[in-house]
Amino acid sequence: MTRANSALSRPALRRTFALALLGGAGLALSACGGGDRPRTELQAAQLNTIGVNAYLWRAALDTVSFAPLLQADSAGGVIVTDWYANPSNPNERVKLTVTILDQDLRADALKVAASRQVNEGGNWTEAPVQAVTVQKLEDIILTKARDLRRQALAS
Repeated sequence: MTRANSALSRPALRRTFALALLGGAGLALSACGGGDRPRTELQAAQLNTIGVNAYLWRAALDTVSFAPLLQADSAGGVIVTDWYANPSNPNERVKLTVTILDQDLRADALKVAASRQVNEGGNWTEAPVQAVTVQKLEDIILTKARDLRRQALAS
């Protein structure tokens, strides 16, 4: 074999040798991954790419879907609606802010704030929101989130 032929074949031999080593290492590692390892069961809400509890997030979006969305930030867990006026009562409008504070499905991981305005002579003026209204919205979101979690665990 001439010196030129042996120089050309060395890179090819090195490449073949490297591929053989990688293939052997892959086979050796695949033998280590037996099915008898214990499995870690994560809550389905933590198997997502959003920063908050997925069940609370979906339930909150569903609950406020009657109003147009102004902002929805799944990483920060904030949903803000635009003003919504019920067609049967056009002189009153509401705006909601839902904040999800945690990745756990808990009542204290959810906060709802509501603003209400009434139309008086063509001007919108602030009006009080009953605490029971905000509490009812939180209860609806929590109930929907729990239902979504039950459905996910049942399937």
